[in-house]
Amino acid sequence: MTPPVTTRWGATVVAIGLAMSGALQAQRGNAQPPASPRAAAPIDLTGTWVSIVTQDWRWRMVPPPKGDYRGIPMTPEAYKVAAAWDPARDEAAGEQCRSYGAPGLMSVPGRVRVNWQDDQTLKVETDAGTQTRLLRFRNQPASPRAARSWQGDSVAEWQVSPGNIPLNLRPADRTPGVPAPAIAKGGSLKVVTTNLRPGYLRRNGIPYSESAVLTEQWEVFRRDNGEQWLTITTIVDDPRYLRQPRLVAIPFKKEPNDAKWDPTPCSARW
Repeated sequence: MTPPVTTRWGATVVAIGLAMSGALQAQRGNAQPPASPRAAAPIDLTGTWVSIVTQDWRWRMVPPPKGDYRGIPMTPEAYKVAAAWDPARDEAAGEQCRSYGAPGLMSVPGRVRVNWQDDQTLKVETDAGTQTRLLRFRNQPASPRAARSWQGDSVAEWQVSPGNIPLNLRPADRTPGVPAPAIAKGGSLKVVTTNLRPGYLRRNGIPYSESAVLTEQWEVFRRDNGEQWLTITTIVDDPRYLRQPRLVAIPFKKEPNDAKWDPTPCSARW
């Protein structure tokens, strides 16, 4: 007996469903593993970069005196801590690197050298203070929480959004004197750093606490003359010592090599 039309169509639908399921399983079986962060990088951060000091020159290039806290939205408690700043005491305690922690490190004039430590980790070295930061990508297995350190624990992720205008390129936030195109090409690197040892945002004792969270956006630009520029937009969020998050955009220019690399140890003094 000829089956009803509805039954024939039902059988056909089931057959199509089974065929599609098999095809999907085959595709999954042949799927390639995701590319490593190194292979998937939308921008190239490797190389040696020198800081271009056009912003906060007075506090970055000249020793800021005790009590000069302009430009930092400090809480009353932060003022008390800064007023007690004593570089000799820091040296005696072996804490001469307090102003070289991650929240303030990129603002210290000098050079930054970036390389891949492995396919999952970017290594960032500074000649000022001879510090090393490790930016680990999210797809790595969780590891036991380490002791607090000057550079803390940094988690990185690529952000591919070539059509967006970066925050630091808005007219209100643009660094004076630093040329910048309208759009970042390729994407950017977002880094969030926690588990920090308490330190200083500036060398005159302006503090950040162990609860501080540092969020960074690393973006690379190429000018028409071939120069490559790196802008690191940093946001330090520390409710204990800052009345509001502090935002700073720090520019660097790429050098042809590291011939001018000049490692110098941490110093509590100038």
